Amino acid sequence: MSGKEPLLRVVSGSPTPDELAVVVAVLATRPHAAAETPQFSLWARKSRQTRPSLRPGFGAWRASAMPR
Repeated sequence: MSGKEPLLRVVSGSPTPDELAVVVAVLATRPHAAAETPQFSLWARKSRQTRPSLRPGFGAWRASAMPR
């Protein structure tokens, strides 16, 4: 080894190689850290700044002033 700690260590018990393989497979399928895909709040989305299209019709003037 190059002085690094192991990625997985058995603390207690004596698992079989098949059981260890299952644990490694489950951990490998987990999604990676959230730092790789930044999450934006709904307030920061650019689509929030765009105005929806206006549709003419009955009551359209009243609906244009209603909060969304």
